[in-house]
Amino acid sequence: MTSFALKSIASVALLACTFGAYAQEKVIFATNWKAQAGHGGFYQALADGTYKKYGLDVEIQQGGPQVNNRPLLPAGKIDFLMTGNLLQSFDNVKNGVPTVVVASIFQKDPQAMFAHPNQGYNSFKDLTKAPVAFIGKDGQFSFWQWMKTEYGFKDEAIKPYTYNVGPFLADKKSIQQGYSIEEPLTIKAQAGFDPVVYLLADHGFSTYSTTIETRADMVKTKPEIVRKFVDASIVGWYTYFYGDNSSGNALMKKANPDMTDANLAGSLRLMKSLGIVDSGDAATKGIGAMSDARIKDFYDKMVKAGLYKAGDVDLSKVATTQFVNKGVGIDIKKKLGGK
Repeated sequence: MTSFALKSIASVALLACTFGAYAQEKVIFATNWKAQAGHGGFYQALADGTYKKYGLDVEIQQGGPQVNNRPLLPAGKIDFLMTGNLLQSFDNVKNGVPTVVVASIFQKDPQAMFAHPNQGYNSFKDLTKAPVAFIGKDGQFSFWQWMKTEYGFKDEAIKPYTYNVGPFLADKKSIQQGYSIEEPLTIKAQAGFDPVVYLLADHGFSTYSTTIETRADMVKTKPEIVRKFVDASIVGWYTYFYGDNSSGNALMKKANPDMTDANLAGSLRLMKSLGIVDSGDAATKGIGAMSDARIKDFYDKMVKAGLYKAGDVDLSKVATTQFVNKGVGIDIKKKLGGK
């Protein structure tokens, strides 16, 4: 083989490597809290190379008590944001912030009310009889308003919830807000019992949760990048849920050293048993599924609860379903034996 031919082959190889390097699109994704099982699928997709297979070079920036990643999205500092629920998205649209929801990883918001067992709280409605309800400030101006409108809860029962379960544990007749995939583990560890858990989502609080937001201009100008990120994240969630999630857990423990194997396993167990991720429309349309009708249903309930006025929010700008409802990842679930 001539030296010219060898040089040509070397040049082609160099170009191929260079093209491969440039083929990875840099993407910054921010979460709204420190790494935990509720973020598992995203870390799994990063740890096992799923994002890379989709041509994405993803960086995950975790949130935390002193970190507010939300303003970074409209400012263009990040490309995607994991958000809590649709109330934040409604606020963005109402205030003219050009962001849009492109997927909902949680079909059910994990927000719940907890009670002590054997205290006569045999239904969600029974909780209205509780003399004390530990509710945080954010909760008082969001889901509590809905609870008052729909079920008759009274402001007189409210005491501030400071994210410390001690006051709740000290008063057996009290009830408390909390995250259904986290606080039950804390209560069990500290007090040795499983609390009674009433998931708001099972009683009409129909918001989507752990949504993926991006900027509206990303959807218009870079829809393929949005599609790749959503699809790869969904695949990561199926693997985290039904496959070997050890690499995802290892990456989360590295990002958040306070996280333990027991906590990760316990939260995953609760996500499965409560139907947080893979339930409802997700069962047939795939994780991430959304519908315009459900978004409207939740908005109408929030209008009734007094959080918004009719017409405050242009719902057509809140979310788009063009990247979900395609059954992505369901084959992986079947292959891994998920039920």
